Amino acid sequence: MAEPSSRRWRNLGTAAGAAAAGPFALFDLYQWAVATASDRFHNDFTFYYAAALVGLTHGWPSIYDLSLQQAELDALGSGIKVAELARYISPPPVAWSAVPLTVLPYPAAYWVWSALLVAALVLAWHIAAPGSGRTRLIFLAAAVGWLPVIYALQLGQPGLFVALGVAGCYALLRANRPLWAGVALGALVLKPQLAFLVPPALLAARQGRAFTGSVIALGVLAAASALALGVPGITAYEARLSFAASVSVNRELTLAYFLGDAARPLQVAIAAWTLVLVYRLQHRGLEWPLVCALVGGMLATPYVHLDDLVMLGLAALLTLRAKTPAWTWIYVLTGIVAVEGEPFWGPAPILAFEVGALVLLSVAALQGSAVSRRDDLSLPQTDARLPALRPKQ
Repeated sequence: MAEPSSRRWRNLGTAAGAAAAGPFALFDLYQWAVATASDRFHNDFTFYYAAALVGLTHGWPSIYDLSLQQAELDALGSGIKVAELARYISPPPVAWSAVPLTVLPYPAAYWVWSALLVAALVLAWHIAAPGSGRTRLIFLAAAVGWLPVIYALQLGQPGLFVALGVAGCYALLRANRPLWAGVALGALVLKPQLAFLVPPALLAARQGRAFTGSVIALGVLAAASALALGVPGITAYEARLSFAASVSVNRELTLAYFLGDAARPLQVAIAAWTLVLVYRLQHRGLEWPLVCALVGGMLATPYVHLDDLVMLGLAALLTLRAKTPAWTWIYVLTGIVAVEGEPFWGPAPILAFEVGALVLLSVAALQGSAVSRRDDLSLPQTDARLPALRPKQ
């Protein structure tokens, strides 16, 4: 009787998940369509497209020139005025990725870019989602219905490409192709602050070849960016980043919300501690280095927006995919709700969830260490004078 009862509860859970996720997904897609219809330029892709045009017309060192950005925005008829939160400050590869789309009219380019983002979302879900059949489809609907994901799609943010890069790294590690797993992390160059701890986490997890692949991919892209920008472009880029770091809204979802500038030393310490956790949890499976790096990275980064929290969604899927206790689902759901309600109750619940997740990972790592030491002490001690036992040939 236990098995039919268990199956019945699973079916009820699946039905409840579908009933909750489906309407949210449909509503969010509707909101995306309405927002785009009302103002087709009100998204970040507009700035990527404009920066690509600036680079093609005036040279890549000029892409951070605000007057040239404004000229291209005006030529598009966007009506957008460059402001503290309305300017191109992304790394050069983001503008490069928009170059092929400049042969299209802006509206067509936006929808092609959006289609690529949707494809990245679907591929990342396909790789990372746990379960099978209808359960996996519910996770996809829940992702579309989750505020950071639909916000990233509406804005045209490349964070979903970064998420796909991390998910691809995970898939290639499972396929025992570590060098290519590292190469997949080249996507981090689009928004480095979203997953900057993943490459060092691979090294801490003794995935040396994967770390080497990431160094090669990121190094090549960074070198190409530096050569394309030259000294003037690099100087302008540094100025734009310094300004962005001073804008308070860019830090609202970081520990600076509570601590201000005093958060910086703590963020450095969190980054270092995260790598310790990766080292201690490496034996539990390939999911854990990535989960630690994503959660710790969100706490350690100095620059986070709501759409950037898609990385927490990926961390949640990888956590649920691993061998975790049943209550883990409850904690993950708590985090999803905390993020979904951010416009109403602010950043505090999100930051509390992230801190709590890091604490739970720390407890798991320390308990695992204690268990390992206890197991070592329980091994039978042999007399050093006796020859070691060897298996029979």
